[in-house]
Amino acid sequence: MTLVHLEPRANHCLFVRFEDGTSGEVDLSARLFGPMFEPLRDMDLFNQVRVDEFGAPSWPNGADLAPDAIYEQLCKR
Repeated sequence: MTLVHLEPRANHCLFVRFEDGTSGEVDLSARLFGPMFEPLRDMDLFNQVRVDEFGAPSWPNGADLAPDAIYEQLCKR
């Protein structure tokens, strides 16, 4: 599924929308650990999220997320 819209939100959440209209907010606050993701606790860096050339949410420090996992999480709600 292709990610078509992405917005950083307060408290380390992302609002995402996929091409089929599936959308929602994903809370990443509990997942920001380890060398790649811990720097994203800084909201200035977190807010720099973009959709990369592979359709994944990514940040300037090289951290990225699998869009299919986000999609599955939204569909389980």
